[in-house]
Amino acid sequence: MSIMSKERYYQLAPDLTICRIVNGMWQVAGGHGYIDHKLAIEDMIRYHEAGFTSWDLADIYGPAEDFIGEFRSKILALKGKQELDRIQALTKWVPQPQMITRYIVNESVQRSIRRMSVSSLDLLQFHWWDYNNPYYVDALKYLSDLRDKGIIKHLGLTNFDTERMQIMVDSNIQIVSNQVQYSIVDRRPELKMIPFCLKHNISLLAYGSLLGGLMSERYLERAQPPSARELDTLSLRKYKKMIDAWGGWGLFQELLSTLKRIAKKHKVSIANVATRYILDKSAVAGVIIGARLGISDHINNNAQVFNFSLDKSDHNDIDATCTKSNNLFEAIGDCGDEYR
Repeated sequence: MSIMSKERYYQLAPDLTICRIVNGMWQVAGGHGYIDHKLAIEDMIRYHEAGFTSWDLADIYGPAEDFIGEFRSKILALKGKQELDRIQALTKWVPQPQMITRYIVNESVQRSIRRMSVSSLDLLQFHWWDYNNPYYVDALKYLSDLRDKGIIKHLGLTNFDTERMQIMVDSNIQIVSNQVQYSIVDRRPELKMIPFCLKHNISLLAYGSLLGGLMSERYLERAQPPSARELDTLSLRKYKKMIDAWGGWGLFQELLSTLKRIAKKHKVSIANVATRYILDKSAVAGVIIGARLGISDHINNNAQVFNFSLDKSDHNDIDATCTKSNNLFEAIGDCGDEYR
């Protein structure tokens, strides 16, 4: 494997290598504009042909799993099985907190397998809304049994905190990854999560690294949006609240100015710098960047992430701006606590 290939790909497990920029499919769930089915599948093929072969989705992301199934069928018909085998589809199971039985787990996993037109799931990322409901441990044990049977290749998590992950480790539940919010603004994983993951050989998949699109030239030197209505997607509204908690629009503008200066130096975009910064962090396997399929295309821009490196002065300049911010770990809690 060449140096460029090593930079672009990450071995999440001995039999699972992913692209370090993962195409996020949350946007097809709604709240991000109308998705044209045909155009979406065409865009998925374009991402694949550009080498972005890894997809992050969930059973609750509207038609996302169905899109993967149709996309896989198109790739097989157009390019054959060898090309089909290059796809990694990392889905999630997000049940409502309830008593979890083996039957519920089996049915949910089989539903995803049918929708995605696969014989087994590359990575099943498990999310649980309510820690006070203890059945998440039962769910993980049933999922582990399916992994041992080969129905699930690998088991991961979404938005679990370090305390709950310790319970899993103590219960001998084998996890390869945890998907968490991680950006220049939201550094909560660095306090407890990353040291824990390094100790137990668990990788992180980072989302929110571009703050839903706020981390871009589009918002540089721009007045604070006067109301949430000015932000036209669920992601923009969500991450504007994160910026407010972090230090406000004025400090965010200072950060964007710093990132723009670094981006100009490397002849890349602000988004590239923000992505590269998180990819350089310990335990990070990949950064999930939302793909607004059929609406906007970030393929060429995303590819630039692998064509430059941040030096020590770049990191120091970014970190110096962030020292002026509030401590989000103290304000919100550990990874995933914003959902509970």
